[in-house]
Amino acid sequence: MVSNRCKMVVKTELKKLGLHYVMVNLGEIDILEELSKSQREQLKIGLQKSGLELMDDKRAILIEKIKNVIIEMVHYTDAPLKVNFSNFLAEKLQHDYTYLSNLFSEVVGTTIEHFIIAHKIERVKELIVYGELNLTEISYLLNYSSVAHLSTQFKKVTGLTPSHFKKMKRKRLSPLDEV
Repeated sequence: MVSNRCKMVVKTELKKLGLHYVMVNLGEIDILEELSKSQREQLKIGLQKSGLELMDDKRAILIEKIKNVIIEMVHYTDAPLKVNFSNFLAEKLQHDYTYLSNLFSEVVGTTIEHFIIAHKIERVKELIVYGELNLTEISYLLNYSSVAHLSTQFKKVTGLTPSHFKKMKRKRLSPLDEV
């Protein structure tokens, strides 16, 4: 789940089945009842109708948690990260970062670092389009060491400078699940 809309869909599907949840977060739910096979199948079908998936594989669940932590950090947090991201991720998911990194690379086919960069650049594009912040503010918000570093990374990923991108009004943002 990568948005509040996804969380609403999950809550609706749980209510349809008469299930009571303790919490619904990005990528995980905690319900009070034990799911029967029939309820599990109905939930799976209900979620699929909305483009969501019920996951059982522990490795796949962990990969989704990694993605959700990154997406939440990059797209939904306005405070710069105060610690090293690898430490933050390891602490948040209660796993060694090397294990998380190796698993992510093996399953997803890209590194956590490249996944973060792709999302940071997508966020930069979003902030440029909104036009409320200048590049210095954007670089600070997304924890870049400098505007030059942001600009270099932006050009490497998009092929454009941030200022050239800003001039291109027709360029659309990518949906988060396609980044």
